Amino acid sequence: MPDLTAFAQSHIAARLRAAASRGALSHALIFSGDAARADAALYAAAGFECVAEGDRPCLQCTHCRKIMAGIHPDVIFVRDPEHKELSADVVRAMRRDAFIRPNEGERKVYIFEDCAALNERDQNILLKTVEEGPPYCAFLFCAENSAALLQTIRSRCVEIKLGSDGTSGQDDRRDDALTLCRLTAKGNAASRASFLVGLENSRCKREELGALFESARLICADALLTRYGAEVAPENAEIAAALGQRLSGERLMRVIDLLGTYRRHCDYNVGVGVTLGGFAAEWEEVLK
Repeated sequence: MPDLTAFAQSHIAARLRAAASRGALSHALIFSGDAARADAALYAAAGFECVAEGDRPCLQCTHCRKIMAGIHPDVIFVRDPEHKELSADVVRAMRRDAFIRPNEGERKVYIFEDCAALNERDQNILLKTVEEGPPYCAFLFCAENSAALLQTIRSRCVEIKLGSDGTSGQDDRRDDALTLCRLTAKGNAASRASFLVGLENSRCKREELGALFESARLICADALLTRYGAEVAPENAEIAAALGQRLSGERLMRVIDLLGTYRRHCDYNVGVGVTLGGFAAEWEEVLK
């Protein structure tokens, strides 16, 4: 029986909790990095199924307790104990099961606890379901390195990188994401260009740049929510309010789409300088 109380104190758990509490968890998540991948996936699954009135997951309600006990009928580990890799039959059976509505919860959550067992054939079978499956389905992939998954799968997921202590490997770029959002709200073309040049000069890696874009996208999504009076993650509240005051809802949507597009670009083997150059031009076009 997994004990998620220790993981619940981590910074990445706080982010999952904030997203789950406002119904904003992505239906397809990759947990990558050194440790705590299974705990992170179970915690996210609990976030999908929790019925608490406040923060989710609460780890106290019936759904949360069943998940921690490993007996929730709608949280399914996709396994094939008889083979080193998942057989095509197991993956096809999972795909058929996805079109059967949940038994008890709001979602059917499929956890792939070791993506090294997913070969290219398996992933191609999965792709259509991850992309266009029923709205009540969620897919959680655990991998030491997300490169174990095909780019076509990765592009449809939000990746959460975990450090050896269970914290987010994306945290190093959190300050840069906040700066990008502040420059979107209050900066000028010269300051935005200087910021992007600084990123390139700092030898930012594609993976780090992707994490930066994703973090900024989530902050901008919070800004859109503030325009409609919704509560957002406390750590994003100030900058989200500034963005909401500076940009119309339509323009915020354009910024969110732009950040999502360039996050996906970071999955391709394209230089950071080229990616930043393309982003710079489109960023200015959206804000002018």
